[in-house]
Amino acid sequence: MSEAIQREAMEYDVVIVGAGPSGLAAAIRLKQINPELTVAVLEKGAEVGAHILSGAVIDPKGLAELIPDWKAKGAPLETPVTRDEFILLGPQGSLSLPMFLMPPFMNNHGNYIASLGNVCRWLAGQAEELGVEIYPGMAASAPVFEGDTLVGVVAGEFGLGKDGKPGPSYEPGMELRGKYVFIGEGVRGSLAKVLRKKYGLGKDADVEKYGIGIKELWQVPNEVFSPGLATHTTGWPLDDKSGGGSFMYHFGDNLVAIGYVTHLGYKNPWLSPFDEFQRFKHHPEVAKYLVGGKRIAYGARAISEGGLQSIPKLYFPGGVLLGDSAGFVNVPRIKGSHAAIKSGIMAADAAAAAIAEGRSGDELAAYKESFDRSWLRKELHTVRNAKPILSKFGTKIGGALGMFEMWTTYLLGGFSFFGTLKHGKNDADSTGKASDYKPIVYPKPDGVLSFDKLSSVFLSSTNHDESQPAHLHLRDPSIPIDVNLPKYGEPARLYCPAGVYEVLYDEGGQNPKFQINFQNCVHCKTCDIKDPSQNIDWTTPQGGDGPNYPNM
Repeated sequence: MSEAIQREAMEYDVVIVGAGPSGLAAAIRLKQINPELTVAVLEKGAEVGAHILSGAVIDPKGLAELIPDWKAKGAPLETPVTRDEFILLGPQGSLSLPMFLMPPFMNNHGNYIASLGNVCRWLAGQAEELGVEIYPGMAASAPVFEGDTLVGVVAGEFGLGKDGKPGPSYEPGMELRGKYVFIGEGVRGSLAKVLRKKYGLGKDADVEKYGIGIKELWQVPNEVFSPGLATHTTGWPLDDKSGGGSFMYHFGDNLVAIGYVTHLGYKNPWLSPFDEFQRFKHHPEVAKYLVGGKRIAYGARAISEGGLQSIPKLYFPGGVLLGDSAGFVNVPRIKGSHAAIKSGIMAADAAAAAIAEGRSGDELAAYKESFDRSWLRKELHTVRNAKPILSKFGTKIGGALGMFEMWTTYLLGGFSFFGTLKHGKNDADSTGKASDYKPIVYPKPDGVLSFDKLSSVFLSSTNHDESQPAHLHLRDPSIPIDVNLPKYGEPARLYCPAGVYEVLYDEGGQNPKFQINFQNCVHCKTCDIKDPSQNIDWTTPQGGDGPNYPNM
C-alpha cells in the first residue's frame, strides 16, 4: 500500500528522528559547526518532552561539552545533589552502605537532580534559536530507502482506520529526506528494529538486555523534604535472583521522584514489576519520605542495560543510531542522558565533516572512530561486567562481586580479570515456565502509598485515537491463549505497567480471550522485549498519541 501512496518530500541535510537529548544535541552541534546546514527533528510526542521519562540525576558532562555556558543560558538543572545514600533493604529493616565503598565514579557530587523532559524542552529552545526545525506530533512511521541506503523517513501519516486502510480523513504524511538520517528514538524504537535487521547491526554484539523503570512524581510536605538527597536501594521486595533496585530524588518545589527498576531477565513469570514497586513504597525507609504527600505523575519506560558488549554497529548506509537507540547507558550509575548528548555530538561532527566534503548517504565510520576514542567508551568499558555479574550471581553475591570488579577495573585503567563477560540469554528467553514457580499474591493498593494500574495510567495523561490501528501487533493471534497462557501464565498481563493486556473469561470461567487495550499504552515497550514467545511488535502510533509527562 505504501508504495502506491503519493507523498510530498522535503529535503534536508540531516533528518533526526527523536527530540530526546541525543537528537537535540546532534541538531545543536550541526548548527554550531555550520549554521547553513538544514536540520529537521521529528518528535512523536505531542510536544518536546512529552515522552521523556528518566530518574533523573544528570551528569552535566555532556551538556557542558555541547553548551559550555549552560548555566548562564538557564538550563533547568535546578537542584545539585547534596547527599548520596545507598541502602540495602530487607523485609523488616535496612542497612546503609558507606559511600566510600563505591568507586569514585558512582558518587553523585557535581550532578544535578532535574526533570529530563524539561531539560529537553530547554534544549529544543536552544536548537530553534539556531534555526533547527522541530516538528512535534510527527511520528516517523517508516524508513525510506533508495537501494541499500536510508534516505529518509515517512512522518505525519494520520487517519488510518482500524483495518490499516486510509479512512475518510486520511493524510498520507510526507517524506523527510536527508543526506544523513539520525535515529534517536530511545529504547527499542520501531525504526531501529527495522534497521538492525536490514543491516545486521547486532550480529557482532552480545544479546540485548533491558530493565523496566516505573516512576512516580510526588509533592511532599516540608517536614519530609530533603532537597538534594539522592537515595538508591537494592534488595527487598525482589528476591535475590530477580535483579533491580530503586531511586528516590528530592528536588525543585518539594518534589520527590521515586521509581523502581526491575531487570527484565527475571525468570518467574508471575512477577509484576508494577506491583513490586507499589509494595516497595510501604517499606518504612521509603514511606517516611512520602507521608502526607500527593502523587502527581506516573510513567514507565524500558531501560537499555546491555552495556558496552551489546552496543550494535552504530552506522549504516545513510544513517546512524544515537543515544538509547544504540544502548549508551551506564547501568551501575543509572545514567544515560550525558552519554546520549555525547553520542549526538560525535554523530554531528561526523556528518558535518562528510557534508563539507560533498558526501551523502555513505557510512559514517568516523562516528564509531570518535566513540572509540571518547570518554564515553572508557566509562562504559570500566563498568562492562557489572550487569552480567549481577545476573549470574544474584543481588547479594553479585552486588559485592560487581563492586569489587568495578573498583579493580577502575584502578587498573580498564583491565578486568574477567575479561569481558557475556550476558547469556536475552530477556524473553530468560522467562521460566509458570508451573515451576508459585504465583505471587500482591497486597491490595491502599490508595495512599500504593495504587492500581488504571489510576496510575490516568496520571500519565495517556491518550490514543481509538479509531486508528492498534500499534501493538501480534505476529500470531493464537499464541497468547494457546501457548503463553498454559506455558507461562500469559505474563503480558503482569509485566505491562499500564493494564494494556488482559485475559478475559466467560461467566463460567471458561473460553479465555486475549484483549489488548492499546489506548492505555505508555510506550514503555516492555511487551516487545519480555514476551516469551516474541510475538508482540511495538510500533509507533500516529503522532501526538501516548503519554504526556509533566516534569518527568
